[in-house]
Amino acid sequence: MHALDTMRALASKGEVITLKAGDVLFHTGETGSTMYGLLEGSIRLTWTGSAGQEGHEDIPVGHVFGAGALVMGDHQRLGTATASSDSRLIVMNREKFLFAVQEAPMFAIELLASIDERLRDLKLADY
Repeated sequence: MHALDTMRALASKGEVITLKAGDVLFHTGETGSTMYGLLEGSIRLTWTGSAGQEGHEDIPVGHVFGAGALVMGDHQRLGTATASSDSRLIVMNREKFLFAVQEAPMFAIELLASIDERLRDLKLADY
């Protein structure tokens, strides 16, 4: 089971959103209060590093992103998320996140595994 499966199981109809290609989900510096799971399409995260270098990551279908907003108070988004193609996403707020962690503790492990896989893929792409 993956973190997205748990999000899907807990989601209500209003927690699934659609974006058209080019739509911006969030901008760098905005205060975040939700995380997302990508059901269909593609999302590109872009950012500028501390040394001024630009970077990006293409989020694969089935992965989650934006979890920092749920575990850190007054979290500011570190990048901009833009739909590269028409996309459908599940939105999870902090209340539902805490419920998922409490009622399905493996959700936290699945979430960490998803983040670790994305970071590893990002690091390998740098070489």
